Amino acid sequence: MPGLDERRPFIPIGIAVLTVSDTRTRADDKSGDVLEARIREAGHRLEARTIVPDEREKIYGQVKAWTLDAAIDVVITTGGTGFTGRDVTPEALEPLFEKRMDGFSEVFHRISYEKIGTSTIQSRVTGGVANATFIFVLPGSPGACKDAWDGILKQQLDYRHMPCNFVEIMPRLDEHLKRG
Repeated sequence: MPGLDERRPFIPIGIAVLTVSDTRTRADDKSGDVLEARIREAGHRLEARTIVPDEREKIYGQVKAWTLDAAIDVVITTGGTGFTGRDVTPEALEPLFEKRMDGFSEVFHRISYEKIGTSTIQSRVTGGVANATFIFVLPGSPGACKDAWDGILKQQLDYRHMPCNFVEIMPRLDEHLKRG
């Protein structure tokens, strides 16, 4: 049965939040605010937070730099997952992935469908691993960020969550790099 094993300690991890938008500023970045609040409420460390425009090179460059930062275990992006011409976050980040996380998208869409129905298909949510860092690519709406955090990430980023979670496998994400 899934749930928290209170006998296990909580292990805080470092998380970075990237808002992808041509129009948002820190003053009106509601999705970034939602993620920051939930990260802090859960007991994790917000290691970085910034906004970049909908440009592949800037999105890729910022996330890649964060994956090389030892203090950052997880990167969460918000925005740029739709179908308009400027929505390029999946295209910018999927080439960075060493491993894709198809289940993340599937579970997100199941949760989202319960709230917004078939409109969920208008989001190209994705996830993966790069440089031993988990990357989650979320839509730009505060509601979608709440759904992803509350329905998936809060549990998977908690070492106490059973039967398994991402935190317990973090030390092994870079095994392929150590084999020389």
